[in-house]
Amino acid sequence: AQTPLEQRDHSRMLVIGKHSQQLEHKHFYDILEYLQPGDCLVLNNSRVLPARMYGKRTDTGAIVEFLLLHNHGNDEWEVITGPGKKAKQGTSFVFGDGQLTCDVISVLDNGNRMAKFHYEGNSFYAVIDQIGEMPLPHYIHERLENAERYQTVYSKEKGSAAAPTAGLHFTPDLLKKIEDKGISIAYITLHVGIGTFRPVKTEN
Repeated sequence: AQTPLEQRDHSRMLVIGKHSQQLEHKHFYDILEYLQPGDCLVLNNSRVLPARMYGKRTDTGAIVEFLLLHNHGNDEWEVITGPGKKAKQGTSFVFGDGQLTCDVISVLDNGNRMAKFHYEGNSFYAVIDQIGEMPLPHYIHERLENAERYQTVYSKEKGSAAAPTAGLHFTPDLLKKIEDKGISIAYITLHVGIGTFRPVKTEN
């Protein structure tokens, strides 16, 4: 699907019988049938950063895509750049209308870069909220009109490079029905990295 359903919990859900292995085609709101009083539902309240940005190299004008991965503190981030050969150590980039700049300070063994960012004001996150884009998977070609659709309704703690996607189907109404049924809900913060987009390459 290139665009999300208007009603989040109307997405399709495939249920596999634990013992029978029987397949059932359901909708996500049917999850109520499979949760019982006394169960605990654990939800990841990580919030997705608008982590995809396009920088212009200050010396050549080349446009390079940056994807923020990990904040190492002191405004230094591990990033993925594409094309990487245009983001060598020592190169500098400017983003947006100049609100944000960065210097590539090192190239890591895995091909990622460490970049030191510079900006005006007190909040890096306020700047990227203005100029960044949601890091949708590359197989999604439609532009996301409402960025909140790539957040769970209970997202709180900023830090993910991608959405904890199973949680996108919950609605406030469905969560209330779950609690009303006697199911407790616990929240954890587990930021999602770029590995969620990458294929598994190991045998085990």
